[in-house]
Order: sequence, then structure tokens, then C-alpha cells
Amino acid sequence: METMSNIHYNLFLLPEPEGGFTVVVPALPGCVTYGKNLAEAKKMAADAIKGYVASLRKHRESIPLDDSFITSINLNSPSKVPAHA
Repeated sequence: METMSNIHYNLFLLPEPEGGFTVVVPALPGCVTYGKNLAEAKKMAADAIKGYVASLRKHRESIPLDDSFITSINLNSPSKVPAHA
């Protein structure tokens, strides 16, 4: 019987102009999906990650771990942005 373990992956959720979200899993190259709303996008990402990892296991390839972290900063912006020459 195979034991299950938790694997953490960060997701980039990019709002689409026509609605919905494109989801990118940076630690898994090419692992990209889409959802009509945030809940569906996260579900689709979980499905995509499971499929990606299953394919790696099938081909006896190593499973990348996501040791990255995400943060954000707020910057004060001048009211007038100088023109570039």
C-alpha cells in the first residue's frame, strides 16, 4: 500500500480580462491551468499538480519540492512619473 504525504506548492493566480484565472505552478515547469473563479482555479491546480506528479512517478523522475516563498511590498509612487528619453 502506497503512503501519502503532503507536498506544498505555491500558485500564481493571474486574473484574465474576460474573467477567471490562469494558474501557474512555478516549481513544476509547464504546469498551467485555468478556472472560471478562484475556487475552480484552485481545484484545477490541485488536479494539474496531481497529474504532473503522477507522470513524474510513472517515469521514475524526481518530484521537485517548492522551497520558494512569496511576499509583497508596497512602494510609494510619485504623483508625476518623469518621461524617459
